[in-house]
Amino acid sequence: MIKIILVGAGGHAKSCIDVIETIKNFKIVGLIDNNLNKKKILNYPIIGSDKNLKQFKKKYNYAHISIGQIKSPKVRKNMYDNLISLGYRLPFIKSKYAYVSKNSSIGMGTIVMHGVIINTNVKIGKNCIMNSKSLIEHDVKIGNHCHISTGAIINGGVKIGDGTFIGSGSIIKEGIKIGNNCLIGAGCTIKKNISSKKQIIF
Repeated sequence: MIKIILVGAGGHAKSCIDVIETIKNFKIVGLIDNNLNKKKILNYPIIGSDKNLKQFKKKYNYAHISIGQIKSPKVRKNMYDNLISLGYRLPFIKSKYAYVSKNSSIGMGTIVMHGVIINTNVKIGKNCIMNSKSLIEHDVKIGNHCHISTGAIINGGVKIGDGTFIGSGSIIKEGIKIGNNCLIGAGCTIKKNISSKKQIIF
């Protein structure tokens, strides 16, 4: 089993742990968090803070960003850039209980969580969260540092730019284009193209 550290010890980290435990490819050695008052998350120890990442690279080659993303991708993007600069490898992680077409491609650092379906000819960028039970249909393109939340439906041919958040239960009509750094709130139905840096909350 490959030893891996998780960066971030909040609620999303618990879900990441649960996914990683299903695939048995990685052994979680601990978590990194700047709140050192925390001692453990689901019986895994907090082993240090961000300032220790350079030191830990001497022992561990693999890391996963277990920080959640709602309002902004900035924290996850900055951490991604930092880990890459330090030489960490950020693997693609897929739940045993997810389906990913062999004809799709997914970037490093992205996690595909329980119950996700990713159909044919989908392209997903780096450092994304494909959250539980989201559906990504054929020919969809999703940029880097995106979060597709629980139960969202992304229909065929949709294009989503970098850093965009799609809320739980949202439905994106086929062929729609959504720009960079957008925020689509929970339960929205998107039937028109959305330009970059827009917030749609109903």
